[in-house]
Amino acid sequence: MKKESPLTPLVKNTAYPVYCEQHPNRSTLYEAIQESRERRGLTLLNQEQIDRLEPLWLLSDYLHQQWVRFPHWLDDHLCETMYLPQPSYEAMMAGEDYFARDADMVKEELPQEQESAGLDEPGLMKRLRLYRQWWMTRLIALDLQQQISLKDLTSKLSALADATVKTSLAWSVGYYQALYGHALDHTGKVQSMIVIGMGKLGGNELNLSSDIDLIFAFREHGETQGGKKSLSHQEYFTKLGQKLIQHLDQVTADGFVFRVDMRLRPFGQSGALVLNMDSLEQYYQDQGRDWERYAMIKARVMAGDQQDIAEFEALRKPFVYRKYLDFGAIGALRDLKQMIAKEVRRKGIEHNIKLGEGGIREVEFIAQALQILHGGRDHGLQKPALLSVLPYLEKYRYLSSTDVATLTQAYLLLRRTEHALQAYRDEQTQLIPEDEMGRTRLAIMVGFDSWQALNDELWRLRHLVNGIFSELIDDGEESSEEVKQQENWRLLLKNAKDQEAIADAIADIQWQDREAAVNRLSVFLSSKGVVFMQPIGQERLSVFLAAFVSALAEESAPDIILERIIPILDAVLRRTAYLVLLCENPTAITHLMRLCRESAWFSEVISSSPALLDELLDANTLFSPPSKSMLKEELQQILLRLPEDDEEAQMDALRRFKRSITLRIAACDITEILPVMKVSDHLTWLAEVLLEQVLQQSWWHLTHKHGFPVQDGDPVNSPQLAIIGYGKSGGLELGYDSDLDLVFVHDAQANGYTNGDRSVDHLTFYTRLCQRVIHMLTSFTAAGRLYEVDMRLRPSGNSGLLVSSLEAFKDYQQKEAWVWEHQALTRARALAGDQGLMAKFEACRKLIIGCERDRVELKQEVIKMREKMRAHLDSGGKEKGFDLKQGAGGIIDIEFMVQYLVLAWSYQYPELMRYSDNVRQLEAAANVGLIANETALEMTQTYTLYRALNHRLNLQKQGRVVQRDTLESNQALVNRHWDEFVNKASL
Repeated sequence: MKKESPLTPLVKNTAYPVYCEQHPNRSTLYEAIQESRERRGLTLLNQEQIDRLEPLWLLSDYLHQQWVRFPHWLDDHLCETMYLPQPSYEAMMAGEDYFARDADMVKEELPQEQESAGLDEPGLMKRLRLYRQWWMTRLIALDLQQQISLKDLTSKLSALADATVKTSLAWSVGYYQALYGHALDHTGKVQSMIVIGMGKLGGNELNLSSDIDLIFAFREHGETQGGKKSLSHQEYFTKLGQKLIQHLDQVTADGFVFRVDMRLRPFGQSGALVLNMDSLEQYYQDQGRDWERYAMIKARVMAGDQQDIAEFEALRKPFVYRKYLDFGAIGALRDLKQMIAKEVRRKGIEHNIKLGEGGIREVEFIAQALQILHGGRDHGLQKPALLSVLPYLEKYRYLSSTDVATLTQAYLLLRRTEHALQAYRDEQTQLIPEDEMGRTRLAIMVGFDSWQALNDELWRLRHLVNGIFSELIDDGEESSEEVKQQENWRLLLKNAKDQEAIADAIADIQWQDREAAVNRLSVFLSSKGVVFMQPIGQERLSVFLAAFVSALAEESAPDIILERIIPILDAVLRRTAYLVLLCENPTAITHLMRLCRESAWFSEVISSSPALLDELLDANTLFSPPSKSMLKEELQQILLRLPEDDEEAQMDALRRFKRSITLRIAACDITEILPVMKVSDHLTWLAEVLLEQVLQQSWWHLTHKHGFPVQDGDPVNSPQLAIIGYGKSGGLELGYDSDLDLVFVHDAQANGYTNGDRSVDHLTFYTRLCQRVIHMLTSFTAAGRLYEVDMRLRPSGNSGLLVSSLEAFKDYQQKEAWVWEHQALTRARALAGDQGLMAKFEACRKLIIGCERDRVELKQEVIKMREKMRAHLDSGGKEKGFDLKQGAGGIIDIEFMVQYLVLAWSYQYPELMRYSDNVRQLEAAANVGLIANETALEMTQTYTLYRALNHRLNLQKQGRVVQRDTLESNQALVNRHWDEFVNKASL
């Protein structure tokens, strides 16, 4: 392998004296160092020492910052040679005095029980950060002095990550041991959490300020044993994973350890935080994507035992490397190559040494593409580290000697440059600075006498790398028409007032009002948001507009689509990665256009939450809304990744989840994949799942504050509460903008108290619990509100208690409730809470509804209430149109007729009150002979038609009043049945 090129040492670099003279804060930085040493009682640096060390702190703000905080660390750099051990868990836990020792030396000098004694969690986090800073100062200094090779530097950085991960895990296992015990496999052996390092960390090539890509796994499912409380292994290892992320990623006063990225795990951000090995293997066998094969080349187990390593390698290697020449991978690699090339061209990121032309990513792609294609047959290619695989590619003639020499030289210089960029302020960046002093500093840090010399050498090598990259796999050419259209829009972004040019660009589209469309686009293109976009953003926008306008030519309603898409574009102007997402997925643009055409609501939701654009990528999920059990699982996986005590994060996550699922349901509604009743079912299931989660979170908060309620001397570990839904939620008929009509009932022991330090009586506890549920549902956060809640249907309405015991509820219904309250009870249903109490409520509901009533008196009350509602709530009229809900012949007429039948006849026909929704109640009425089958069918069809139309009006952000002639026949039919109901004495 070609050795690293000799570079100019700092002390001999002719550019350095000039840089020093131009540095505006040289004396200030020097004084800060000396003052810090004086405060610590350390000897002040003499001139010889200053001459030696000053270049380091003048070139790296990070080094200066750390040496002011820890001035004694400077003394280590005064030695001619500095011994650096391998970072280790043992040295870290032993304390700063042992940081410079090997693990074996620490074990010999320090008893194991003393090694990790006495660290609480804040102490652990402080130690982790101290150890990281100790190592970073030494590695950066050695790198600047050219006293460490790239291979040794990246190896020690990777070992540092390994040590911090193992330290966090060891601490967390001990922290949870008393509470949860251990996770044992089927042989009784303790399982450890398996942490898989990906990317540069996996290949032991970590850079100075890199994040770390991790995947968490464990061996077998089961329950923890030996603790006060048992958890499933899934929950236990999820807690360990959450702690690990917190320990390393959280920024404290002492900084951070490593930024942790979990997006490479199965199913990405929507996937479980931790998977068992069987699930991991099944995922990669059944669903693993081509880019995941590419990512898995460097993967390694960095925490786990030998059995875990063997099991992981047994699933990784067959997934990454195929036995025969992998022709299927050629197409995937071609697509990946095109994506890289397009991104470079679109973003204009020539100053990014990683992502730009001939950058680090292209070097890595060349080697890893050959590994993917041939590694299954040639096991010598199955190496994770790039500098190890390049000589092999040369030896066995996969690449020429010249190409390998170029790639090696380029990689070494690019990585050194990357480290210099990051060493300046410990920031994860690959962008060349734009200012002259920053560029001079970079050249000196890398070992060049001038910026021009470094820049010339970088571009010489980058052009050579890009040539090799371009020739690696034939990827064809983009259509000249596509390129032409993109260029067209690039020019229009700079000449937004040129309406004639805009008209030419959209000439192929069949507009209803061409002039208005041209004007709308001109206004958008000349808006401040577009004018002041970064060049990268404008490039992305021009590519999107070219694709969008091309697709718009096939649409029948382009005016509406344009009007609804532009607010979405306004929303993403500062987050143009979403435009890349759409351009790389043409079907996503198609879905977006179709759904915006059919729904103003859809456009509004995407505009307010652009992150929902992710949902458009996969038609399988977009047009397949999850079942209730899948909803529960999906929400649980999202919340497991959040701290239990972070209420704001939990509330935001619930709201984002609701928006995401509602969008998928709306997509199925708009495309008629789901009929109206199924749409309402899914919206109602979503509400039930969210209510259950909100109840559990509220319970967690209240029990931590007041302790647990007590029943017969024992603490109650789950809420003795049922949340009752009335109206649309009770009747499984929720719409997109429905509020929740709720009633709370509890079954707690009367006159009891909670068992906490701040004990309260049960009624107070459950009142506060319900108040918190309402707060979590109705509060506005950055992600919006979950639901509006109406509590007026509880016993005694707004003047009644917020929560009643079940007995008090039953007593009120039997002795004080009005007829309209019994009508409401026919559409009531328990939505969430204690299963036993929910069953008791249903029995209570049937007891109340099933009482025999005077039918004449009942009918008079129902008719009287209906007339009163129509007089006050009907928003239609001769000129306005027909009010779908409150108008004569509308939804409420049907509901009142059904409610009468249920109340009047359930004592004789109990099947009438079995369900709480109108459709099945109508069906039951026909089955027992109260109404004709034909009548039930007509009313059901009309009712579902009204509801479907109401859904569509909601999606179009329109009211419930429609043109009078639209539903004349349906309105007349319901009026006829209403007249029969009023006049038929036998009913």
